[in-house]
Amino acid sequence: MTQPLVAVTADRRMFDNYSWHATPEQYLEALVAAAGVVPVIVPSMGDRIDLDALLENVDGVLVTGAKSNVHPSHYGGEASEENGPYDPERDATTLPLIRKSIDAGVPLLAICRGIQELNVALGGSLATEIQSLEGRMDHRGADTGDRDERFALKHTVRIAEGSCLAEIYGAGDITVNSVHRQAAGRLGANLAVEAVAPDGTVEAVSVKGAPAFAVGVQWHPEYWVHSDDSSAKIFAAFGAAVREHRLKRRPFATAAE
Repeated sequence: MTQPLVAVTADRRMFDNYSWHATPEQYLEALVAAAGVVPVIVPSMGDRIDLDALLENVDGVLVTGAKSNVHPSHYGGEASEENGPYDPERDATTLPLIRKSIDAGVPLLAICRGIQELNVALGGSLATEIQSLEGRMDHRGADTGDRDERFALKHTVRIAEGSCLAEIYGAGDITVNSVHRQAAGRLGANLAVEAVAPDGTVEAVSVKGAPAFAVGVQWHPEYWVHSDDSSAKIFAAFGAAVREHRLKRRPFATAAE
C-alpha cells in the first residue's frame, strides 16, 4: 500500500520580496518519521482552493502552529498590535478546512495555533495574553535564540480519564512544552477537554462524536518527536488513524499499488 497523504496548513509570509506559503520543517519531519505519512503543503488561498476535492484525495489533515494569531473578528474580539501578527489568508483557509475535514471524517491533528483555530472554527473564543490573567502561569517560551531552550519540556498537563488522549497516554500527567500566549476561552461546540495545565488552561481538546480522530493540543509534540516518547506517541496515533481512514476509503488498495 502506498503511503497516505496528509494535508498540512501553511502560513503566508513575506521573504526576499516574495509571498511564500510555507510551514516549519519540524511538522513535516514528525509526519514522515513518527506518523509514517507523506505531507502535502496546502497554500493559504482561501476559497480559491477546492477543499472538498482536497479532502477526497488526502487521508489526514495537520493544522500547524504559527507565529501569527487567529484574527479576533472570527470570535467577536478586537484586533490589536499586541495581539498580532495576523494571517487572514491562513484563517480563510484553515477555518473552513477544519470544519470540512471533521464533517468528511478525515483524521485531524491540530497543534498550537491549530487548536485555537479548531476552537474558533467550531464557534469558540480565545483568551489572549493569558500570562496577564490572574492565576495563570506564563505559558510563553523562553526569550532566547536557542530553540531547544525555547521548546524545552516545561510543565505537566493532566490527561482526562476516559478521553481520546488517555487511550494514547493513559490517564494522569505528561510533561509538555509551552510556547503560547493565548488559549481556548469559550469552548467551541462539540469540543471535549482532553487535558489541562496546573493553572486550568485548556491544553488539549477532541471533537465529540467525530467520525474519525479529531484532536487539538496546545503544546508542540513535533519538536521532540525523536527523543520524547509522549511527543512521538501522538503522531504515531495520528498516523494509525490516517492509515485506517485510507483503508476505509480505498478498501482494495494493495501493497502492489
